[in-house]
Amino acid sequence: MAAYRAGIVGAGGIAGLGILGMHDEADIGEKKFTASHAGGYAATEDIELVAVADVDEGKLDRFGDAWEIPSERRYVGHEAMLDAEDLDAVSVCTPSFLHREHVVDAARSTADPDVIWCEKPVAASVTGAEEMVEVCDETDTELLVNHSFRFTEKQERLRELVREEGLLGDVHAVSMQFRMELLRNSTHLLDMLVSLLDARAERVSGYITGENEAVDTLAGDDGSAEATPAVDDAGGGGFVVMDDGTFATVDCTIPRADSSMTMQFVGTEGKLYLNNDDGEWRYWRLDDGDHVEEDLAEYGIEGAWTWDDDYERAFPNAARHVEDLLEGTAENRSTGREATRSLEIIVGFYLSHYTGGQVSIPLDRPLRDAEITSW
Repeated sequence: MAAYRAGIVGAGGIAGLGILGMHDEADIGEKKFTASHAGGYAATEDIELVAVADVDEGKLDRFGDAWEIPSERRYVGHEAMLDAEDLDAVSVCTPSFLHREHVVDAARSTADPDVIWCEKPVAASVTGAEEMVEVCDETDTELLVNHSFRFTEKQERLRELVREEGLLGDVHAVSMQFRMELLRNSTHLLDMLVSLLDARAERVSGYITGENEAVDTLAGDDGSAEATPAVDDAGGGGFVVMDDGTFATVDCTIPRADSSMTMQFVGTEGKLYLNNDDGEWRYWRLDDGDHVEEDLAEYGIEGAWTWDDDYERAFPNAARHVEDLLEGTAENRSTGREATRSLEIIVGFYLSHYTGGQVSIPLDRPLRDAEITSW
C-alpha cells in the first residue's frame, strides 16, 4: 500500500481528463494524461489517488473510469469526499472562482490533509487568496499552488542564476507576452516575474480587451461541447512597477494561434530572452558596454524550455514535491503568498482599466475584494 492517500476536487481537464487545445479531442476523457494532477500522483512512489469529487456525475464517472477510482469513492460534491475520506493530500482542480471555498473547506475538514495542491490562479480575488493562506496557516496545511513552471528543472536553475548568482545583475526592465486571457494565461508570466525577481508589484496600469478566445475555442475545461459559464477573464495587459524598481510590461492580447510565450529581461550584467513556444532560450553577458552571447549550457541549463518535455514533466515533479512536503524534507516551492503576488497584479490591471487610473499595491479594501471569474 502507498504511504499517502490523495483526493481530487474537480474532475475536469487539468485533473486528468485532458484539455482541448493541448490534447486530441478523441482522447479527452478516454486516456490518462501525464500533464495533470492524477498523472502527477501516478508518477510518485508513495502517493495513491483514492478518491475524486465533482458536482457533474457524468464527468465524475468519466474520470473515475479513466483513472480506475472505485465507484464508492466517486463523490458528488467536495463535502461528501472530505467528510468520508482520510486524506494526506487534496488537489483542487475546480474553476478559480471556487478555489477559496474548496481550499478553505479542505483545510478545515475531517479529511485533515497536510498538503493542498491548488490549481492556478490561486483565487478569483485577493481577499479570497489571503483567506486561503490564513486558513492553511491556522490548520498547519501546506498550500501549494500549481504554477507549473516552478516545477521544471530549467526554471528552477534559472531562478538560482538570477536571484542567487547574479546572472543579470540588477534587473531594470522585463517585457512579457503570451496569448489571451489574463487570469488563465498571464498568471504564468507574472508568477515567473515574481519568482525570478523575488519582488512585489508597487504600481499597476492596465488595459482590458474584453475578448475571451477560450470561451469559443476551448468550450469547457474538459473539451466538451457543453456551454461554458460566463466569465470575466479577458485579454489585456499593462505595465507594472515592482518594489525593486524593475519596470515590466505584460501583453496577453494575442490570439492563441498567433502567440508565443516570450520574455525578455534586461539587467546591469546581461540580458535574457526566453521563448517557450519555439524552444529558444538565449543569454548575453554585458562586457564593457557590449552584449556577448553565451551558451546557457555553461550555466547548467541544457537546451530551451518546451511544452512537450518540460511542461509534461512539471506535473510529476510537482506531485513528487507534494510527496517531499508530506515527508517533511522540503520547503514549499510555490506558496499561496507568492501566488497572491501575481494575482494582485492581474486584479490591478482590471481595476486600472475600469477606473481609468493607476493602482497602488498592496490593494486596499474594497479593491482587494474585487472578483475576476475565470476557470
